[in-house]
Amino acid sequence: MLVCIGGLHGNEKAGLRAISLLSKMLEVEPITNPGFVFKGFFLGIKGNMLAMRKNRRYMEKDLNRMWTLDNVEKARTSPNEQLSNEMLEMKEILETIEYHYHRYQPEKLVVLDLHTTTARGGIFSIVSEEPESLRIGVELHAPVIQGMLNGIKGTTLHYFNSENYFPQTTSVVFESGQHDEPLSVNRAIAAITNCMRTMGCVTKDDVENRHDSLLIEHSTGLPKVADLAYCHRIKEGDEFEMYPGYHNFQRVYKGEVLARDKKGEITCPEDGLILMPLYQPQGEDGFFIIRELIPFDPDEV
Repeated sequence: MLVCIGGLHGNEKAGLRAISLLSKMLEVEPITNPGFVFKGFFLGIKGNMLAMRKNRRYMEKDLNRMWTLDNVEKARTSPNEQLSNEMLEMKEILETIEYHYHRYQPEKLVVLDLHTTTARGGIFSIVSEEPESLRIGVELHAPVIQGMLNGIKGTTLHYFNSENYFPQTTSVVFESGQHDEPLSVNRAIAAITNCMRTMGCVTKDDVENRHDSLLIEHSTGLPKVADLAYCHRIKEGDEFEMYPGYHNFQRVYKGEVLARDKKGEITCPEDGLILMPLYQPQGEDGFFIIRELIPFDPDEV
C-alpha cells in the first residue's frame, strides 16, 4: 500500500497535482497497455486543506512539525470542536489511511510525503534511519539527505514507521523543486512512479525511461548522499531574513554571512552545501547546511 501525501504545507501544491495526474494515468494504463496489472493499493491524500485554499504554509502551526505521539493521541481522543485546524487535519489524515489500511490489509505500508521548496536548485529525498527508507530514497534517483530527523522534529518521517504505526511501515520525503516551477509536478510524478516500481506495485517494463531521465537530469552535479550538519531554527519574533540569491546545494563557507535577524548577521557555521534557504514569511527553519558523504560521480550518468 502506497500512501502519497501532497499539500501537507498548503502552499506546496505540486505534489497534489502529481497525485491527481498519476491517478488518471493509472486509470487509462490498462487501456493502452492490456498487460498492465497494478499490484497493491494506491492512496492519494490532500494535506492541509484550509491552508491550501488560503495558499499558506499553515494556519496556526506547521502540520509537518506536529507528528508526535502526544499530538496524535490528542487528535484521536479529542472532540473535533476542541481541535485546532492542523490537529483536525492530522486526525482526518490518520482516519483516512487507517480506514483503507484495515480494508485492504497490506503486507507493507509506504508513506511518500511530497514537498517543494521556496528556493530553486536540485531535487532531493529525505530518509529516516530505516534501511527500507534509504533503499526507496536511493531508487528515486535524487540526492539522499540523512540525519534530518535530528535537525527537525514532528515530521511524517518521525511518525510513520513500524515502531509508532502499523508493522512494516516506512516513510520517505521527496522534494521535487521550487513551489511554482512547472517541472516540480513532473518530477513528483516520476518519484511516485519510481517508488511504485521499487515496491513492486508496477514492473520495470511498465515504467517509461523518461521518468528516470527526468530525475537523473535534475540531480546531475549533486551529491548522491549527504548528511545534515546544521539547522538554523527560527523562533517567533526573530525577524529572520535570508539574504537573496541562495539556492539548494549551493556551496557555502564557514563565516559567510547568510542571513540576519534582530540580533544581527547570521554566519555559516562550517563549509558545506546550503539546503532549503527560507524565502517565505512562514517557516521554523531558516536554512540547513549539509555535508557530502558520497559526491556525484559523472561516470555513472
